[in-house]
Amino acid sequence: MTDACGCGHDEARNDDGELEEHEPERLWEVNELRFAAAAGVFLIAGFLAGLNDSPDWAVTSLNGIALALGAWTFVPSTLKRLAKGKIGVGTLMTIAAVGAVILGEVAEAAALAFLYSISEGLEEYAVARTRRGLRALLSLVPAEATILRDGTQVTVAPADLAIGDLFLVRPGERVATDGVIRAGRTALDVSALTGESVPVEAGPGDAVYAGSINGTGVLEVEVTTTAEDNSLARIVNIVEAEQSRKGNAQRLADRIAKPLVPGIMVLAAVIAITGSLLGDPATWIERALVVLVAASPCALAISVPVTVVAAIGAASRIGALVKGGAALESLGRIRAVALDKTGTLTRNQPSVVEVATAPGHTREQVLDIAAALESRSEHPLARAILAAVTDHRDAQDVEAVTGAGLTGTIDGRPARLGRPGWIPAGELSEPVTAMQEAGATAVLIEYDGAVIGAVAVRDDLRPEAAEVVARLRASGYQVAMLTGDNERTAAALADQAGITDVHAELRPEDKSAIIHRLREDRPTAMVGDGVNDAPALATADVGIAMGAMGSDVAIETADVALMGEDLRHLPHTLTHARRARSIMLQNVGLSLVLIAILIPLAALGVLGLAAVVLVHEVAEIFVIGNGVRAGRVRPLPPAPTATPTAATVPAKAGAR
Repeated sequence: MTDACGCGHDEARNDDGELEEHEPERLWEVNELRFAAAAGVFLIAGFLAGLNDSPDWAVTSLNGIALALGAWTFVPSTLKRLAKGKIGVGTLMTIAAVGAVILGEVAEAAALAFLYSISEGLEEYAVARTRRGLRALLSLVPAEATILRDGTQVTVAPADLAIGDLFLVRPGERVATDGVIRAGRTALDVSALTGESVPVEAGPGDAVYAGSINGTGVLEVEVTTTAEDNSLARIVNIVEAEQSRKGNAQRLADRIAKPLVPGIMVLAAVIAITGSLLGDPATWIERALVVLVAASPCALAISVPVTVVAAIGAASRIGALVKGGAALESLGRIRAVALDKTGTLTRNQPSVVEVATAPGHTREQVLDIAAALESRSEHPLARAILAAVTDHRDAQDVEAVTGAGLTGTIDGRPARLGRPGWIPAGELSEPVTAMQEAGATAVLIEYDGAVIGAVAVRDDLRPEAAEVVARLRASGYQVAMLTGDNERTAAALADQAGITDVHAELRPEDKSAIIHRLREDRPTAMVGDGVNDAPALATADVGIAMGAMGSDVAIETADVALMGEDLRHLPHTLTHARRARSIMLQNVGLSLVLIAILIPLAALGVLGLAAVVLVHEVAEIFVIGNGVRAGRVRPLPPAPTATPTAATVPAKAGAR
């Protein structure tokens, strides 16, 4: 558990603050709940023993064992935090339990410890997560790299690559570290790093990044960055640093307890000392101890975890996995939402959106020739083009021209498919330019020496994206789009979605920097689905992953995972979290009012220990009932009208 928190955890840490490797995956694996269950057994046994007129020593012994078991979950860690000058709800609970024991109410102390150990266990279970996300990041680096030395090929570990080394990247292999291409041309799949939905052409002089997947060409790459400082290493460092920041953030209950604890202790000391000077010391010392019990945040300690568990359970029914109370509290505070483009606002399924034809040719003919070539190739756009036809024939002698396109023969006549420039657009120049300005990738088709058409392939917006953006804006959220895609694609899709704050051509660290700036103005959530989004997800106040489509890295780094492919889960989850946080604040407010009323009544002797305990128990029942309300899911109101607006794209990556 974190040192800063008295109840609740963001990641499991040992006493030295280091991340532990194992996190509980099932309820019974949570140590706090195991101890709470054992404490509950002995507490019930003590209660039943009292009803059966058992000897006092037997009842006290059973309650004492229950107290020891429950207290073991928080007293040792509370004392360690106190030694470091850190105060939380656990401090107040420890003081209250000690006070109850001094007054001879061991059963009351055991009940306090039992309730608090349950709250600790529920919170631990709610936020349990593993670090396999970071391990998945590092797995993008290949296990070995082939370097060229004196004309021979030598296999080494990526960590052994030095700046200036020349290494070989064969078709289908991942790039071992950052570098510059010295020989060869290819189409690089950089989606894991930048979110670019279509592989990018690369040749001599172009930079390549660790984790990118080589296409069909053989590359010779000069190392420019060592394994410790390459793109993936920087992603890992950002994620680790930001998760550590979140792990050290204090929960709401602890922020309240920090000033409350010393105030209560001072007040109890004043009551005991002043009363002893003016009257019977025994009476006033007893009243001071009753004040300590009266100030115990029983309702506060149990109500927040109950609300959290109820709200998280309800969130799962609307397609959202919320990783604990800290994430739920933060989600309820969000006022800005940054959305990744590829796989979040879009389907991440490129498709044919337009076909332009030269005079004398038809759409069907253009797609027929294109599909015939693609059916015999591994070109990145093949799936989209083949999906656009119901049936196709196969071309012969198909060859891939690295970084350009495909050649082959159909019915004995030459055919080509490729990028503009390699195939002259001719009279199709204007429609090809329009395709590119609309955010599509354009390929030209040539048959028997003449250009017959152009096909536009684009990763289209999700059908619900514009509605979701309109809902978010209507609810008062600032909405931005962050993407590694090119500016044309970003501007076109942002205009359809109704987003005006657009940031394009971003690398992972650029996304993280923009999120950091947004957080300076208001609490910000980041929604993404890929490895390239991991730093931004970790930097945001709340990271939200598209779970069904997302990578393991995104899901494990995020605080919330949307488990379906419907983006409408996002505004529904945000609305639900706002309501849950409102219920938490109600319970916290009630707990504080209760303490404020009980303390003077206990200090003046109006209420004794039995009355104080009774009031606490009634309050606990009330706040638990109120917390359970967070388990109800309210339907979303009708969607507002989405009005597309012109998007403004910054000229430089990371510009505002």
